[in-house]
Amino acid sequence: MTYIFAERLKELREEKGLSIRMLAKEVGYSDVAIGRWENKKQIPNIETLITFAKYFNVSADYLLGLED
Repeated sequence: MTYIFAERLKELREEKGLSIRMLAKEVGYSDVAIGRWENKKQIPNIETLITFAKYFNVSADYLLGLED
């Protein structure tokens, strides 16, 4: 599940043409934290998951790989 989240987060970020730093500024997380999530070094908490789901207008299930 962590790997799917990491891949989808990066994919969504790149689709919007955002750098990690730009996304960090948009959602209020540090670029270091986003880098850790994208590089599968850390698992996001539920609040973070909700933040990204709302920002990218996708479901939490999509971010977790529970739906396509």
